[in-house]
Amino acid sequence: MNLSGAVEPAISLEDVHIGFEEGDVLRGVSFEVYPRETLILLGETGTGKTLTLKMAAGLLKPAAGRVRVLGEPISEMPEKEILDVRRKIGFVFQEGALFDSMTVAENVAYRLQEDHLPDEVIEPRVREALRFVELEDAIDRLPSELSGGMRRRVSIARALIDRPPIVLYDSPTAGLDPVTSQTIITLILSLRDLYGVTSLLATHRLQDGFALANFRFNPEVGRVVPLAANPGEERSENGGGTRFLVYREGKVYFEGDQHQILKSGDPYLNRFLI
Repeated sequence: MNLSGAVEPAISLEDVHIGFEEGDVLRGVSFEVYPRETLILLGETGTGKTLTLKMAAGLLKPAAGRVRVLGEPISEMPEKEILDVRRKIGFVFQEGALFDSMTVAENVAYRLQEDHLPDEVIEPRVREALRFVELEDAIDRLPSELSGGMRRRVSIARALIDRPPIVLYDSPTAGLDPVTSQTIITLILSLRDLYGVTSLLATHRLQDGFALANFRFNPEVGRVVPLAANPGEERSENGGGTRFLVYREGKVYFEGDQHQILKSGDPYLNRFLI
């Protein structure tokens, strides 16, 4: 469903297949994510959620089908051309994927340094990103000195350093306690509602998707507040919306909003409600 009228999708997969020697993991997957929209990708372990994110980032190519990002057919482009598109994509890996030998500042600045930007440009950008995730005080620390939640927040800071229009999240709250998980969800809400970021978020936790569907970040009060009783009447300031996509056995099993999941009564979907 196109929530943005005739606007071109920010991300689209068309009849995508990908797999390994033991067979295809994804078998003919198609979906679209529109600008400023959040798509929650659900599925059991091994159903291809992370593979989908990697294809959307141009890190993997499908065996068949097409992947387009920001209007570019990245599944058909050489690596050199994909790099230009990838600069417009932030990627938050499940484990943070930080460089252990680098400080927090160096990790966050990595992409800017790869682009050979001068230090006088990099330092304020790094501090701004770390201030956004409330970790400016950790700027000179090493990843080994941080908690799991702090490492995840540094990963978010690194993902947003280039101010990308798209951010991909791979199980961003996995392994975190409820309080820390809420902190991460608040940051994701803030990116969506303050900067209009388009998000594709893979998770096992349906409650994360419900939080993104039912709340918004209100900059006037500086905190997360509930949406209206009918979320369609009160989107974030930048538009968008939240949808859910569920994988099963290599295919899209369900696509719709939270109300459709809750009312479906489908045994497979009910597994994610427990």
